[in-house]
Amino acid sequence: MTLLNRFLDYVNIPTSSDHASDTVPTAQKEFVLARRLVSDLHEIGIADAYVDEKCYVYGHIPAAPGYEEKTKIGFIAHIDTSPDFADGPMNVQIIENYDGHDVKLGDTGRVITNAAFPHLKNLIGRTLITTDGTTLLGADDKAGVAEIMHALAKIIADGIPHGQISVCFTPDEECGTSADNFNLTAFDAQFAYTVDGSAEGEVVYENFNACAASFEVNGYNIHPGSAKDRMINASLVAMEINAMLPSGETPRGTEGYEGFYHLTDMQGSVESAQLDYIIRDHDAAMFDARKRTLAHIEKLINEKYGEGTVKLTVTDSYRNMAEMIRPVFHIVEIADEAVRMAGLEPVHDPIRGGTDGSRLSFMGLPTPNLGTGGYAFHGPYEHATVEGMEKAAEIIRNIVVLFAK
Repeated sequence: MTLLNRFLDYVNIPTSSDHASDTVPTAQKEFVLARRLVSDLHEIGIADAYVDEKCYVYGHIPAAPGYEEKTKIGFIAHIDTSPDFADGPMNVQIIENYDGHDVKLGDTGRVITNAAFPHLKNLIGRTLITTDGTTLLGADDKAGVAEIMHALAKIIADGIPHGQISVCFTPDEECGTSADNFNLTAFDAQFAYTVDGSAEGEVVYENFNACAASFEVNGYNIHPGSAKDRMINASLVAMEINAMLPSGETPRGTEGYEGFYHLTDMQGSVESAQLDYIIRDHDAAMFDARKRTLAHIEKLINEKYGEGTVKLTVTDSYRNMAEMIRPVFHIVEIADEAVRMAGLEPVHDPIRGGTDGSRLSFMGLPTPNLGTGGYAFHGPYEHATVEGMEKAAEIIRNIVVLFAK
């Protein structure tokens, strides 16, 4: 089966996860693709493949004779797609020898434009894959799933020498919970790579340190006619709190390694108000400083209006996986060499977000992230190219070859 056909088969199986669900997986339809992947793994020669009761697919290729002592490595991708946009039924557009023009998405009025996506000029001459604009494409992360499957099939069919190779396809990554039930013992690898990035050639080992922060404001609501020096308008206090944060340090004003405070939700009345933020920074010291800034704001407001006026709650989310990967940096260097073997230069741009690799790295499985050749995830403008996915699969194969050496 070609990589394109495998990818198209997978994206046509709806698997969007559900943020509102408290089940595992969050959507039972994820099992449909999971069971299909078990069948496909059996078909390519991975006899022990299975899906567990929580929708995690595991499988292993035993080490080739004489390679039993080589490093055990693994590859991971997630089967769910974002719940933020429809995932089916799907009408795929395949544009061969793409000429770089803006791409109309069916009759929806949506257009993938060069103005919004300047990387399109790099895709000229390739086979471009989009939808008609009514659904997600699902390249996040079915491109990664298909690439791992394609690479493993080639490794087995071509008899490439290797140490043990592990594979896992996970549910619910888009809900941020896929690492919660990841079975390290069942996976059985020393290092792994998530295949869940953007442009082919990405080798990412840095992500944000992240937390959520909430200010709960308690007002004092009395008749405005007698409110002098007595009323505390919780909504106005909430506005005051936000004004105490640096106005330029928001997602709109930051890039690269620059961190931010991001107000995600707000609600309020005179009597009570709440502000919800996510806080991000790649640098651990700067991240801690941001949390101290929030605590200082809480202190100042309570000193001004009275103790108990505001309560700050901070909940850590994830940490920068570079902390766990730098001590074993050869896994990044091997991936870099694999990218160069594929005729590309590795890209190390930090993730301005999180990744399963972060959680897994702190669980004891150092896990950088590889590009898939997909772009504009989580919306109708998502697209990928056949050539990019083929390069991503080649990089996976090259990593296996290099570890075997």
